Amino acid sequence: MIGNIIKKEFKELFILSTILPIVVIAIVYGLVGQMIGNVGETIKEKPVIGIVDMDAGSFSVVAMSVLTENAKVVFNGTDTEEGLQEVRKGNGVALLAIPANFSQNIYDNRPGEIEIYWIMKGAGMMDSISSGTMEGLIQAVNQEISKTLIQQGSSSDPALVLNPTTRVDTTFFKGKEIKGLSPSTLSNMLMSQSIVIPIVVMMLIIMAGASVISSMGLEKENKTLETLLTLPVRRSQIVIGKMVGSALVGLIMAAIYMIGFSRYMTSFQFSDINLADFGLALGMQDYLLIGVSLFVALLAGLALCIVLGTFAKNYRSAQALVFPITALALISTFIVMLKDFDTIPTVLKVLVFAIPFSHPMMAIRALMLDNYLLVIGGIAYTAVFTVIMVGIAVRIFNSDRLLTGSVRRRADLGRLGWGFRR
Repeated sequence: MIGNIIKKEFKELFILSTILPIVVIAIVYGLVGQMIGNVGETIKEKPVIGIVDMDAGSFSVVAMSVLTENAKVVFNGTDTEEGLQEVRKGNGVALLAIPANFSQNIYDNRPGEIEIYWIMKGAGMMDSISSGTMEGLIQAVNQEISKTLIQQGSSSDPALVLNPTTRVDTTFFKGKEIKGLSPSTLSNMLMSQSIVIPIVVMMLIIMAGASVISSMGLEKENKTLETLLTLPVRRSQIVIGKMVGSALVGLIMAAIYMIGFSRYMTSFQFSDINLADFGLALGMQDYLLIGVSLFVALLAGLALCIVLGTFAKNYRSAQALVFPITALALISTFIVMLKDFDTIPTVLKVLVFAIPFSHPMMAIRALMLDNYLLVIGGIAYTAVFTVIMVGIAVRIFNSDRLLTGSVRRRADLGRLGWGFRR
């Protein structure tokens, strides 16, 4: 007897609509894991840099010895512009320029100045690994110069011995020249501004999507869906009504969550850096685009949930169908936070763009860098995706799949007494 019960439960739950999304998500997680697994190799690699040494003094020789030993130097000359071109060609991290008075300033008890021209590729957490390695290399240069000062006894200023150099940072990032900021500082600023939207979108899709799919399963279980289908209402109106109603509830939940989470994140922001000073502030049109992207993504997610909900036989099976939506929302959030869209592999780039609710997650960072094409293209794609999902949902509602699990011809349904209207 117990064997029959186990067999029955297994057959009810082990179905294609339940297993296929899990298989797809498992493959995606494998790709993401492979991307993250390369972090160790990236840390071990020597950073690719260029050096412009205009000093040739004793302390610049110390700096050169540390840099050439611990980094891959693709340029060693006196022309800064040529050096930047070579570093870009070599997919490098930075160009370090040592001015002519570097060693003499240190002997005169003044910090030696190092100009660093950073080539920043992305603003994700993992994109800052190479620049973080370079930061450690610059610290090693400071330590070696400090050791030399102590050995020579050429300075009586303890502050200079501890910090013999100063930096002037210039970061080149996606066509922008940002003076006074290193990639780590810039990445932290962009992350602090753009972390709220991915979290809000993820929670919004998970909560609203779970609500839609569960309600579909509950309506089937309580037989209220049959009553709804017999009413003289167009099936397209039923689908749109479910979407808009769920979207309004979702937006209210998102607004409440955004207020609370924004206050939470504000408590951790102690920087007095103004983004407007570096040309990274958002305007009113930018916030409008973010709002449109968020709303269209919500509609796309709900339309997809309605299609998934049609496969739910009851409330219990509906719970399993929530997993694909949750997994896709988590994948989008993790990838967007870990890597910049321009720096992820092509396969993941296609995947991220294909997931409709990943676009509002990328919108703030893209708009800060004036990448309107990505944002507007994402809104257009998400709108088309929504229309397609609504069309599929209406087609399913016009069939008897919701009630019988199979599709019959319209003539057969007419003989059964079901009246269908578009």
